[in-house]
Amino acid sequence: MTKWVYGFGNGMAEGRADMKNLLGGKGANLAEMSNLGINVPAGFTITTEVCTWYYENGRSYPDDLKGQVLAALAEVEALMNMTFGDGQNPLLVSVRSGARASMPGMMDTVLNLGLNDTTVQGLMERSGDARFAYDSYRRFIQMYSNVVLGIESWNFEEILDEVKDDRGYSLDTELTAEDWKGVVARYKEVVIREQGKPFPEDPHEQLWGAIGAVFGSWMNQRAITYRRLNNIPADWGTAVNVQAMVFGNMGDDCATGVCFSRDPSTGENVFYGEYLVNAQGEDVVAGIRTPQQITIAGKEKNHSTLPAMEEVMPALYQDLVRVRDILENHYRDMQDMEFTIQGGKLWMLQTRNGKRTTAAALRIAVEMAGEGLITRDEAVMRVEPESLDQLLHPSLDPAAERIVLSRGLPASPGAASGRIVFTAGVAEDWARNGEKVILCRTETSPEDIGGMHVAQGILTTRGGMTSHAAVVARGMGTPCVAGAGEFQVDEHAKTLKIRDVVLHEGDIITLDGATGQVMQGSVPTIQPELTGDFATLMGWADERRTMMVRANAETPDDASAARRFGAQGIGLCRTEHMFFDPRRIIAMRRMILADDEAGRREALDSLLPYQRKDFIDLFTVMHGLPVTIRLLDPPLHEFLPHTEGEIAEVAQVAGVSGKDVRERTQKLVESNPMLGHRGCRLGVSYPEIYEMQARAIFEAAVEVARETGVAPLPEVMIPLVSTPREFELMKDVVDRTAKAVFEEAGLAVEYMVGTMIELPRAALRAGDIAASAAFFSFGTNDLTQTTLGLSRDDAGSFLQTYQDKGIFARDPFASLDVDGVGELVQIGVERGRATRPDIKLGICGEHGGDPASIRFCQKIGLSYVSCSPYRVPIARLAAAQAALQSGA
Repeated sequence: MTKWVYGFGNGMAEGRADMKNLLGGKGANLAEMSNLGINVPAGFTITTEVCTWYYENGRSYPDDLKGQVLAALAEVEALMNMTFGDGQNPLLVSVRSGARASMPGMMDTVLNLGLNDTTVQGLMERSGDARFAYDSYRRFIQMYSNVVLGIESWNFEEILDEVKDDRGYSLDTELTAEDWKGVVARYKEVVIREQGKPFPEDPHEQLWGAIGAVFGSWMNQRAITYRRLNNIPADWGTAVNVQAMVFGNMGDDCATGVCFSRDPSTGENVFYGEYLVNAQGEDVVAGIRTPQQITIAGKEKNHSTLPAMEEVMPALYQDLVRVRDILENHYRDMQDMEFTIQGGKLWMLQTRNGKRTTAAALRIAVEMAGEGLITRDEAVMRVEPESLDQLLHPSLDPAAERIVLSRGLPASPGAASGRIVFTAGVAEDWARNGEKVILCRTETSPEDIGGMHVAQGILTTRGGMTSHAAVVARGMGTPCVAGAGEFQVDEHAKTLKIRDVVLHEGDIITLDGATGQVMQGSVPTIQPELTGDFATLMGWADERRTMMVRANAETPDDASAARRFGAQGIGLCRTEHMFFDPRRIIAMRRMILADDEAGRREALDSLLPYQRKDFIDLFTVMHGLPVTIRLLDPPLHEFLPHTEGEIAEVAQVAGVSGKDVRERTQKLVESNPMLGHRGCRLGVSYPEIYEMQARAIFEAAVEVARETGVAPLPEVMIPLVSTPREFELMKDVVDRTAKAVFEEAGLAVEYMVGTMIELPRAALRAGDIAASAAFFSFGTNDLTQTTLGLSRDDAGSFLQTYQDKGIFARDPFASLDVDGVGELVQIGVERGRATRPDIKLGICGEHGGDPASIRFCQKIGLSYVSCSPYRVPIARLAAAQAALQSGA
C-alpha cells in the first residue's frame, strides 16, 4: 500500500528534511523541526504524489487516502488532547500548501477550519473569550468561502465596513462579541445568496473541501505565473499540510510573528523580524496592522515607537533566540521562520531557507564560510547566478539632488525610477510597451505577481518588512519601499497623494529601497562597485571553474565593461554593428549598389580606416586577451536606405538616380533573409568584403603590437558555414590577407581562423570542417532557429502558449533546448575533437549567459562560454557551480 500521509508532532515525525520532493518544503521542515525537539503543533502532510494523482485522475483521490487521513487526524487529536468537531474541546486545523520550492502566497490556505455553530461554543468555553471565538469564526467563513467556495472577498468586506460605520468604529479590534456574532450571521447569508446552499457545518466536509482547494490552487493563474517566472516545473505538484491551530489572537499573552535568523536585506548577522500581540499570522503578512520589531535594535533602526518583543515578552524572546540558533546551525543557512505564542507558550509553525537580496546572499555565504558553518565550495553554491543581475546595475548617485516626498521601510534594496501605475494589469500593459513603471499599492497580494515582476520598483502604503510585497520583491531583486503610510493611494482616481502633493498615473517617482526614501522625479545613478563580498565570492568561484568566460562586445565601452566584470576575452565581435554609423553607412551602401568589383573595392577602401580603428580600440582595451571577430553576417539589404531622404542621399553619393537605388534595393530584398544570401555566402560571392575586414583586423593587430608591446590574439570567425569547401575558400582569403599585411609591416602576430556552427549540417559535418578550422563557436541563437524552424523575432507570439501547454519547459531562445539543439552541439563537439583534438570550442549565443545552458556546456566539455558584458559575472558563477556539480 502506498503511503500518502506522513504525521509529525510531539518531538517525533515520519518525515525528514531530505524528503522535500515528497513532502514539499513546508512538510519536510515541519517534520525536521519535530525531530529536533522544537515545539511544533501536531499535524500531517499529504504528499506531492497525491497532487500528481489528483491531476492525472480527473481531480480525484486514491481510494486509500481517506483512511490514512482519518488515522493521521486521530493521532493529531491524541497529541493535542482535542477532538475534531467536538462541541466542548474542538480541534481546529489549518490547511496549507507546500511545494518543493518556496512560492510565498501563490497558493491557497484555510485557517481555523473545523468551526461551526457548535464548535464555536467549545472554543469560547476553552478560551474564556466570546469575542475571540466569533472573530475566529468570521475569519474562517470568509477565508473558506473565498478559497473553497469561490465567493469574492469583497462580499464580506462590505459587510464589515458597514458594521464599523454603523457603530462608529475605525478598527476591527473595536468590534464586540455580539458585533462579531451579527457579522457571522450576515456572512452566512452571503453564502446562501451566492451559492444557493448553507455554509458547510460538517468539519469533515470542510476539511476535504480545503484539501481540494489547495491541490486546485497549484494550477491557479498566480501560481502558474510564479512558476514560469522562477522556472519551477508544473509536474512537481504541491503537498497539503494539515496542522493543529494555535492562536496568537487569544489575548495579551498571545502573539504571532515572522522572523529571519539574519537580516534578509543586508545579510548582517542580527536577529530580524516583526510580531504582533493578540493577532493571527495573516495580520503580519498582509500588513493589516502595523507590525512591531522583535528586537530593540530593530526598533531603533526602524525609528519605531512601538515596544519590541524583546521588551514585552523577554522570556519568550529568549526561547525564540534559542530556536533561531538551533535552526540556523542545523540547516547551515539563514532561516525564515513563522511562530505563534499562545497562552505564553512558543510554537514554531514554519522554517525554510529565507529569501534574501543578492547583496545579503553574498554576505551570508561569505560570512558563514568564515564562521566555519559551511565550506567555500558550499558558499559558491549558495548564491543564485541569475540573482547577481541585481548588483550589476547602477544605484542612486549620493551627490544627486533629491526631492524627498516621504520615507517608508527599506523593504528591498536597489534604486528604481519609473512612471506611477496603480494596478498590476496596467503595469504589465505599460511594461509591454516599453515603459518603466513603479507599482503603487495600498498593499500587494498574490494576484499582483505579474505586475510586480515587470515593475522597476514597488511602493506600498501599508505592511512591514515581512509583508507580501517585501518578501516577493526581495526574491525578485526588485527595489521596494513598504509601509509608506504618509501616502494615500486612490486606485480609482489614479492618484498618489502626500500632504499638498498630488501625483497622477504616469508621473515619475524614484524609490531607494536601501533607505526607504520616495522621491519626486528621476534621480541620476552611478555604476556599481563590485568589491567586498562580491569580489571574495567571485574569487572563490574563479578558483573552481574550468571553463573560460568571454563577452560579446564590439565597442570599446562594452569591452571595458566586460573586462571590469571579469571577462577573459571577447567571444563574439559582430562587425556588422560597426557599419551603421552615419559616416560609414553611406560607403557601405555605395559598396552594395556598385555594379562591379572595382566599384565595390573603391567603397570598401573608404571603410577600411574605420574598421581598422574599431579593431585597434578593441585590441587595446582587451590588452592581449583573445578577440573573436565574426566577419560580415547579415544580408546586404539590411544596410540599404528606406526613407526617401536616405535614398536621395545615397543616389547623390553613388552618382545614380533615386530610381536606380530603389530598383537595386528591391532586387536585394529576400523572402526569407535568415536562410538567404548572408554569412559566408556573401564572402563567396564578394570575397573582397572579407578581404577588407581581414586587412583591417591584421593591420590593427600589428599596430597595437608595435605600440604597446603586447600582441593581440585575433580569432577570425567565418559565419554560417555549412560545408568544408565554404570554409576553405574563406580561410584562404584570410590567410592570404594576413600574409600580405605581415610582409608589408615586417611584423607578424599569431591568429586563428575558425567558424561559427549555427546550421544543423555544420554540426553534423563538424569532423570535416575541423580539418581546416582551428576553433568552433556555436552560434546557438541561429542554431535554435534553424533546428526548431522557429523565428526568434516572430515566435514570441505563441511561445508562452507552448510553455503553458508543456511543449517547451522554457523559452528555447533563453535556455538551450538540450534534447534537440543540444544534441547537435554535442555531435559537433565530438566530431570536431575526433578530427582535431586540440580544437578550441565555445558558445556565443544568448545561451552563454544562461546558468542551465552553462551546465550543459560544462558537461560536454566546451572551452569557454561568451555572453553579454553584464552577464559575465553570472556566467562566471554558473560555470563554477557547473564544475562543482560535475565533480571537475
